[in-house]
Amino acid sequence: MKIETEDLLNSIMQSLDRIDYIKTADIPNIDLYMDQVTTFMDRHLKSTVRDEKEDKILTKTMINNYAKNDLLPPPIKKKYSKEHVVLLIFIYYFKGILSIGDIQNLLKPITEEFFGKDDGIRLEDIYEEVFRLERPQVEILKEDVMDKFRKSKDTFGNVPEREQEFLQMFSFICMLSFDVYVKKLLIEKILDSYVKESFQREKRSEAKQEKKSE
Repeated sequence: MKIETEDLLNSIMQSLDRIDYIKTADIPNIDLYMDQVTTFMDRHLKSTVRDEKEDKILTKTMINNYAKNDLLPPPIKKKYSKEHVVLLIFIYYFKGILSIGDIQNLLKPITEEFFGKDDGIRLEDIYEEVFRLERPQVEILKEDVMDKFRKSKDTFGNVPEREQEFLQMFSFICMLSFDVYVKKLLIEKILDSYVKESFQREKRSEAKQEKKSE
């Protein structure tokens, strides 16, 4: 199977150009029932899945499991607020690379400090601040992917042509995979450090309270 270089590059760049995020203005300001939440997520994120006919963005079971695992505050009278939807979007992106435990550690401080708060910085503000950085990152990512692709085309120049194409594709995938692997390790180390420091702060705080009560 021959893959034309130009066609592959165009396909890659087009897929990166389609990367976008749900704006908070697009999220309904009214509380939604679960079916409405899944419909909303499906409509706005369907293009991000590998197989649009088979892959599910969000199901009722997923939402219930997120609530059981303390990733999502419980709904009010079976309805989910705009903030619930914001958290579900974060979870959707995180779950492809992080464990449930890591997502818990990442979102717990956010929900405890900002969920349901009307004064000061809101959860919506955090969401917009984070995702507005996306477009510049996409352009940087496109340049990086192009660089990796060109380097992969320079590999295995001494093997027969029928083997060369697959081996060059394999090189390209390995470079992309290593990039993901390193960044995943970095995220995990940052989270582990944060959790350890939070635990130590809690212990110091408890020790101070015990001394005061003596």
